[in-house]
Amino acid sequence: MAAQHLRKPFCSQHCKRPTSLRAATMDRRASVKVLAGKPALMVNSCTGKMGRSVAEAAVRAGLELVPYTLCGAKEAADTPSIEIAGQTLQLVGPDTRDDLIQQAQQQYPALIMVDYTVPDVIHEMANLYIKHRTPFVMGTTGGDREKLAEDVKNAGLYAVIAPQMGKQVVAFQAMMEMMAEQFPGAFSGYMLKVTESHQSSKKDTSGTAKAIVNSFKGLGLDFDVSQIELVRDREQQVNRMKVPEEHLLGHAYHTYQLISPDGTVYFEFQHNVCGRTIYAEGTVDAALFLARQIEQKDSQKLYNMVDVLKAGAMR
Repeated sequence: MAAQHLRKPFCSQHCKRPTSLRAATMDRRASVKVLAGKPALMVNSCTGKMGRSVAEAAVRAGLELVPYTLCGAKEAADTPSIEIAGQTLQLVGPDTRDDLIQQAQQQYPALIMVDYTVPDVIHEMANLYIKHRTPFVMGTTGGDREKLAEDVKNAGLYAVIAPQMGKQVVAFQAMMEMMAEQFPGAFSGYMLKVTESHQSSKKDTSGTAKAIVNSFKGLGLDFDVSQIELVRDREQQVNRMKVPEEHLLGHAYHTYQLISPDGTVYFEFQHNVCGRTIYAEGTVDAALFLARQIEQKDSQKLYNMVDVLKAGAMR
């Protein structure tokens, strides 16, 4: 489809928009220094806080940010475009995204999608990337994780899928897994207490906490994920968990306490994250890693963040 044919679906009579993806890209390249040989990222959706953080991290890394972001129909209708890191990104709804993706693939041969949408559409988005054969990095949580991995693997599409993109947190998680494998039952008889605090908008239990608990179970602890204490009350977060007030809307504080049967020995593991930078930077590293695997035509095509860490693919 010719570029000019795409103008009408992406525009409203009240907003001035580029006549084509090529025009938008030329405007950007005039003001942004792009690192040669790097992938171009289309971050979906930049209307969310994580998507915005990733887009900002991509610009900081010198990567080319495709000036479009896929989003829901209502978002695209209500807000034609948004500004991120001094760049204008136009919102693209479901009715026009297929044409846009095809055009973007022609304009950006090294295109990689980054997905931070919502759990309700995680399979829909994965199927969209599979349909268009666009490699992607997905940090969106939720959905049927086994089905998601199986669908992507069967499609033979390059992708990094991980519900936790924070490199250092993933390293801690992997360390606990290795500890459980190497020293099964080392903490048999101990009592485990797990507390996690996140912004009040997060209603479900942290997937990272669940994974760490599974490792502790391998170490001999009798504990169910339903016993994890979720702290969502503002007063408790500030006074008890010591979350800085400026990060109440974006934090992840996890504490794992192990107590011996007689109460004389106490271990504590803790990882506290304020803001979203750690996840955004990890996502960019995952995209760079995936671009290298594609360039090298690696036989493995589906990866997680442990694969990224093992490759030393970090800035």
